[in-house]
Amino acid sequence: MITPSARQAFLETIPIFAGLNADAVSEIALAAEEAEFQAGQIIVREDEPGNRMFIIHSGRVQVVKHLGQPRETVLATFGPRDFLGEMSIIECVARAASLRTIEDSFLFALKSTDLYHLFRHQPDQYAIVILNIARDLSRRLRALDEMFTAVSH
Repeated sequence: MITPSARQAFLETIPIFAGLNADAVSEIALAAEEAEFQAGQIIVREDEPGNRMFIIHSGRVQVVKHLGQPRETVLATFGPRDFLGEMSIIECVARAASLRTIEDSFLFALKSTDLYHLFRHQPDQYAIVILNIARDLSRRLRALDEMFTAVSH
């Protein structure tokens, strides 16, 4: 368990919260749930409903398509200060991939309702979070485009 002040200080270093005022970060810090996972544990499964995103405090997490099947593919590996699972916050569809820890991991989970509360109390701060998520998704898509281009030639 992390103290409230340490939690807030950590969340202030996360890029998707860059530019937020102290009240907004405090609201997010109070709402975030702590979750611990052992190495090899499944956090969420592909195709299940989702309403939480995760921020990695410590450990490493893989994003996996077709988990446990012959076509299993690791799409990405994330570590401390990275966020993942945001697609379930942005759009209300089933999970696009599974999340599996590859080390003991400590995460913070934010539900879509947590961000909705931020929207209701501080819509300008909510807009900053969504814009920061969009920027990171764009960065990830650009990297994927580069990888696709490299393997297709």
